[in-house]
Amino acid sequence: MKKRYLLFGLLASSFTGRAQQQESVYQKQQLKETEVQALLSYYSQDGNHSAVTGGKGTEQLTVFAAEATITHRPDSVQTMSINIGADVITSASTDNIDYVISSASRSDIRSHLGIGYSRKLGRSGITAGLRTGLSVESDYTSLPVGLSLSYTNADGSTELQLGLQTYFDDLRWGRINKRYWRPVTLVYPIELRYKQWFDTYTRNSYNLSFALYQIVNRRVRVALMPELVYQKGLLSTPFHRVYFDNEISARVENLPMERWKIPIGLQANIFAFRNLIFRAYYRFYWDNFGITAHTFQLEVPVKLSPQLAIAPHLRWYTQTASRYFKPYKEHSSSEVFYTSDYDLSAFNDIKMGLTLRYAPQARMGGHCFFDEAALRYAWYKRSDGLYAHMVTLLLDVKHSRIKTLTSL
Repeated sequence: MKKRYLLFGLLASSFTGRAQQQESVYQKQQLKETEVQALLSYYSQDGNHSAVTGGKGTEQLTVFAAEATITHRPDSVQTMSINIGADVITSASTDNIDYVISSASRSDIRSHLGIGYSRKLGRSGITAGLRTGLSVESDYTSLPVGLSLSYTNADGSTELQLGLQTYFDDLRWGRINKRYWRPVTLVYPIELRYKQWFDTYTRNSYNLSFALYQIVNRRVRVALMPELVYQKGLLSTPFHRVYFDNEISARVENLPMERWKIPIGLQANIFAFRNLIFRAYYRFYWDNFGITAHTFQLEVPVKLSPQLAIAPHLRWYTQTASRYFKPYKEHSSSEVFYTSDYDLSAFNDIKMGLTLRYAPQARMGGHCFFDEAALRYAWYKRSDGLYAHMVTLLLDVKHSRIKTLTSL
């Protein structure tokens, strides 16, 4: 199933080294590098406002995730990458789709594959990139396609990025079922399967992003990151129930078929001392569902030694409610659009945690280096009672080889 679980902090930061090119009169050296990152994650949440049962009921859910990313740089111009992973999801919440404890809807697996390629365009400072892939669950298939352009000025003090990311989603169930192996139908709550509630099963998303990174001086770096998101198609989750104040039976959640989102992010990295950095982040969010949100985040990496660093982090978030949200049995039957999904309600949340990073850059044999290990824990609490724990382990290994080329 396509679950609406929270995955705040599941991905640890990746650190990419820059190859330096050495030249002489007669020859030059070119760095050929392959990097392998392995990411293991555990996420657990609980609460009492499940949208599957109309805004009340367990939200218990666990996710075990594993993925690997291989990045290959054959020269200083090209970068190729492949990402593959799987999430094992166990949910007491979606188990209530058919009211059968430990039924097939209790667990699911999401598999995903991503492929990327980028190339520097001569000495212009411009890099162009293309990404695509595939994500598959039992009732969800997503095909992403992305284009990117970036420009870095001669001294590296300014970088501009422009990206267009698209997602083409099919929300039908059956593609990994042994009886069908193809998409068959949308999944509705068991007592509401007497009719087709929606006449479409697709959703398309378009994300236009822009980023400006600026080095102000030796101690301060800032970034501005505005985006524009447009979604069209089935934006309702077909197995979410909604109960009304004057009706006994439920209906399937119904939301508009179009949605606009405008997030704007601001970031500042301040190198206060030799071993201390302040990373501050603010994000404003608005959409045409009626939600306005603010995010404040602070991370403070502290370098304890050349190889070891810790980074406590704190995030605070607040949002207003969508005009289409009301709690259990507070909707009127005359309303056209309605949801009892508390992700669209008014709430505040807080997330705090700690990252422990060990970067020995130790030789493992030959041209292989153990570059980094990072362990991250975060605790999350929302004002409606939802809480979660997240643990992530990142391992990073590099294979670097200098190739000597004859100068022309």
